[in-house]
Amino acid sequence: MLFENNDYNFDYDLLNLAGFNFNRPEKFYTTTTSTNGRLVTPEEGLQRGNMWKEEYVPYKGLTYEKVIPTNEKEMMLFKIMEMEFAVNDLNLYLDLHPEDSEIYEKFKEYTTTCIRLKDEYAKKYGPLTLSETVENTNYEWMKNPWPWENNGGSMYV
Repeated sequence: MLFENNDYNFDYDLLNLAGFNFNRPEKFYTTTTSTNGRLVTPEEGLQRGNMWKEEYVPYKGLTYEKVIPTNEKEMMLFKIMEMEFAVNDLNLYLDLHPEDSEIYEKFKEYTTTCIRLKDEYAKKYGPLTLSETVENTNYEWMKNPWPWENNGGSMYV
């Protein structure tokens, strides 16, 4: 019989076949860093899919790997994604708890930061959305590389 050994761990072996490597050093995994008592940083929130410090429970002890941008453009784009995620997650919470002034202040802070980062990115690399082309003197939407046009970095599509 193929699986006579009782030491066979189906989940572990299946995940290893899927590309997960459980033997990586700890530096490859993020750690929880709180921005206040209840929230994690936007960076960690994006990577784990949850901004709430006490609501993240890893499935079967698995965790996520820290995403490391390889250049300045990717770093700026990743920061924008972090802020947008934080704004959206806090927005969902505020829909149910509009009286929470502490979270509302964080929401306003992250929204302001997100707008600033998008403006900086658009000035340096071109618009991210069609609505950002209105401020330009020329129509630059078609001048930018599309996500599937790999220009030597990682692709997000």
